[in-house]
Amino acid sequence: MSNGKVAVLGAGSWGTAFSMVLADAGNDVTMWARREEVAASINDKRENVDYLAGIELPPAISATHDPERALAGADVVVLAVPSQSLRDNLPAFLPYVESDAVLVSLMKGVELGTVKRMSEVIAEVGDIGPERIAVISGPNLAREIARREPAASVVACADEDVATMLQSRCHSPAFRPYTSVDVLGCELGGAYKNVVALCVGMAVGLGFGDNTTASLITRGLAETARLAMRLGANPLTLMGLAGLGDLVATCSSPLSRNRTFGEKLGQGMTVEEIYASTRQVAEGAKSCSSIRALAEQSGVEAPIVQHVDEVLAGDITTSELMQSFIQRDTKAEID
Repeated sequence: MSNGKVAVLGAGSWGTAFSMVLADAGNDVTMWARREEVAASINDKRENVDYLAGIELPPAISATHDPERALAGADVVVLAVPSQSLRDNLPAFLPYVESDAVLVSLMKGVELGTVKRMSEVIAEVGDIGPERIAVISGPNLAREIARREPAASVVACADEDVATMLQSRCHSPAFRPYTSVDVLGCELGGAYKNVVALCVGMAVGLGFGDNTTASLITRGLAETARLAMRLGANPLTLMGLAGLGDLVATCSSPLSRNRTFGEKLGQGMTVEEIYASTRQVAEGAKSCSSIRALAEQSGVEAPIVQHVDEVLAGDITTSELMQSFIQRDTKAEID
């Protein structure tokens, strides 16, 4: 028996994997794909060949290139487009979104220029109240989710009843969601960990081992928590799935696009060469400068974000980045 219809806007790896979670949880799912051939392949082959090759999609998933068809009758709309393209894409979707539909962000980024989180962009562009905007964040590497390996995540919404509704809509045999009202903390944890993973990847690419990576992960968590708390997040959120959980998964796994991007930088590839070599988007590379700007505006010291941004801009090398962390002035750990 179907829970209802969900529209998933975006047919990349995470949008596809989460569509599988939703289908397994009893929803009818219509995916919108930017490229018509991707939608046709999903419908004909029951597989997203470009992003999750070799994984069969459930019968409850269909795909279309037509946003009106994707959104018709959907009471839940999941946004899984690249974070920096959300503002441009959203106006094309909004005319077809049901008036009472809940919009759910899977995106993990901070907008360039405005330094707004994705929920803030949705609220601004769509003139939508916080009770209709939710985010999902956690240690959710797409291919592992698509393989139905056990995983957990956080569904956050300012309206706890909406979070609970969404929790029931995506609770599948392999996917366990928890609720939260701390949208800000969940979004910042999700965006910041991508930059930390870039840094960890650089360390791995340079040939450093577990002590180095564990140090970077730990200091990255401290940096994330400083900014999140300054902006009003619950510090316990950063200790949970959307903070520490997502950070560990993204920094530790070779499936992580951000860690892989960082590894290639550490091995000597340029940013341009890495972009040319893959269709996948490393959100940390796209959002790093905006997260740095947000930290600076907030008066929060953020050395990892600062130095990763300098590497991406070509101002320092990955070796210089690692040296700078060791050579910084010493201080107490909890300062």
